[in-house]
Amino acid sequence: MSLSKEALELIQENTIAAVGRDLPALGPVVVVPQNFNVVDLERYQEGRNRFRGTYSTHSLADYSAYVVERAAPAARGFIDQDTMSCIVLFNIGTAEEPGHADDRAVLRLKASAAFAAVQAVCGQSLIQKAMSDWIEDWNQHLSATDENGQTMSIAKAIAAVRTITVKASSESDHAVGETRASRSTMDQIEASSKETLPAWLDFKVVPFEGLAEQVIRLRVSVITGGSQPVLKLRWIGEEAQREAIAQEFKLVLETKVGSSAKLALGTFDAK
Repeated sequence: MSLSKEALELIQENTIAAVGRDLPALGPVVVVPQNFNVVDLERYQEGRNRFRGTYSTHSLADYSAYVVERAAPAARGFIDQDTMSCIVLFNIGTAEEPGHADDRAVLRLKASAAFAAVQAVCGQSLIQKAMSDWIEDWNQHLSATDENGQTMSIAKAIAAVRTITVKASSESDHAVGETRASRSTMDQIEASSKETLPAWLDFKVVPFEGLAEQVIRLRVSVITGGSQPVLKLRWIGEEAQREAIAQEFKLVLETKVGSSAKLALGTFDAK
C-alpha cells in the first residue's frame, strides 16, 4: 500500500509535534503541525514574557521623571537637535549581549504658542493692519526700539505702523549736445509715519517647556514697491540662536536624566 504525499507530510508533522523540540526563546513556544509554524503563546499567558512598549510625551519634566524611574544599566538615549526630540532605549543591550530595543521613551518638545507665533511671522510680508494686529496680540512679549536705540512704548509702535504713508518724488536731468541728447529720471519713494517707526522689536519667549527664556531680536523693514507699504520682520542671528537653544536642550536633559541613561547626539534606527 502506497501513501500519498499529503499523508506522509501529516504523519511527519504529528511525529515531530508528539516528540517536541526545544527552541531558543525567552518564552514558551511550540512546534505545531501546520507546516512547522512557530507560534508565540505569550497572548495566552497571564503576563507578558518581558516589559516593552513606547512612552511618548511633550513634557520635559515628565519625560525625565519616567527615564529616572525606569533606569537601566545599559540604557542609551539619542538626542535629535534638529527636531528637538530624544529617544531612550532601555533594553538596547550591548554589542556582546544585544537587546530587543523595544522598551523606549520618546520626547518631542512642543514649541510654546509665543515661539510658534514669532517663527511663523518672520520673513512674511504683512500689510499695516496685519502687522499692527500681530504686535498688539503679542504685546506682553515685546519691547520696541527706534533707529537711535531709544526705547519706545508698544502703543506708540502700533500707532506708527498704522499711520505709515508713502511719498514718491521724481528728479529729471536733461542734457543736450551737438551730436547727442541724454535724459535720466530718478524716482525716490520714502515711507514715513506720524509717529517714530520702530527699528527693532525684542521678543521675550520661553521657546520650549523646561528651557530658559530667550530674547529674539527682530529687525523691522518697510517695503514700498507695491501699491501699499508692507512690513517684514527678520530674526537677527536666527541660526546661531537656534543652535544655542538646541545645546541648552541637551544640557538640561543631561542634568535631569543624570546617570539613568547615557545620552548622545544623533539618531538611532533599531531595526
